[in-house]
Amino acid sequence: MAAPAAPEGARGLGQSACYVYGIVPADVDRTGDVRGVGDPPARVQLVRHGGLGALVSAVDLPGRLGTPEDLQAHAQILDATAVEVPVLPLQFGTVMATEEAVAGELLAVYQEAFAAALKQFEGRAQYVVKGRYVEQAVLAEALEEIPEAARLREQIRGKNPAATRQARIRLGEIINNAITAKRAADTRALGEVAAPCCVAGVVREPTHELDAVHVALLVETSRRDDLEQALSDLASDWEGRIGIRLLGPMAPYDFTTTSMLQAPHTRNHQATMHDLRALESPRPNA
Repeated sequence: MAAPAAPEGARGLGQSACYVYGIVPADVDRTGDVRGVGDPPARVQLVRHGGLGALVSAVDLPGRLGTPEDLQAHAQILDATAVEVPVLPLQFGTVMATEEAVAGELLAVYQEAFAAALKQFEGRAQYVVKGRYVEQAVLAEALEEIPEAARLREQIRGKNPAATRQARIRLGEIINNAITAKRAADTRALGEVAAPCCVAGVVREPTHELDAVHVALLVETSRRDDLEQALSDLASDWEGRIGIRLLGPMAPYDFTTTSMLQAPHTRNHQATMHDLRALESPRPNA
C-alpha cells in the first residue's frame, strides 16, 4: 500500500508527535525495550492519567507512516499486550501533539468509558477463525445439489466458450449463490460449536470467493484450550471440504468501539454468540 506523507491526525502538529497504540490499565509495566512505528522506531512508553495508561512512542513529522513494517509493529505491540492485560486498540495512524495532550485530551476526557471497556476485556482476548473451501469439493457439492448447474455444466463441456457464453455466465451465478448459501450455513455451524467457549462473535466479510467462514471471537483466556479442541473436532468433520485456521490471541479489534476520533458511544457491531448462530449472512466489519 502507498504510505501517506503523514497520518491524518498529525496535520499541523509540527516536527514531532506522539503516536498512540492503545489504552491499558495504568499499572502496566513497560520496562522492556519495545520499538514502535516510524523510521527510526522509537521506544514504546506509557503515558498515565488516573487509572488509565496509553501506549505511545515518538514519531518524527513530517514523515511516512503506513509501511508494512509500521502496520506490523502496530499490531504486534497491541497483540503482545493483549496476552498480558486488557487493551483497547486505537486506529492505525492515531497521533497527538504531545504526551501531555494524550493525558489531558484523550485519557482524561474518556476516562470513564475507557475504564468500563477495559473491565469488559479483562481476562479475555480475540481470536479469528478463517476457513476456505476446497474448490473441487464445493463445486462437486453444488453440481450434485442443483440440477440446473449440472445440466449447464454438461451443456458447456468441450464447447466453444464464445458460443456458450450465456450458459457459462448463468452457471457462474448459480455456483456463486450456492457458495454464499453454504457460507451462511457453515458460519452458523461454527457458531454452534464455538458458542460454549466464547463471550461474543463478529462475522467478517469474506476476502476470497472461496472463503467458508471468517469470524472474530471474544474468548475467556481460561477457555482457550476448550476452543482449540472444539475447532479441532470441527476441522475433522470438515476434512477435505473446508480447511480452517485459528489466529490469536490478539487485541480485541472487532469488539472495541472507542477510538481517538470516535466517541465511546459509537455504534457497536458486536454480536452475542446467540446472534452469531442465528445469522443468515455475514455483516461488514466494524
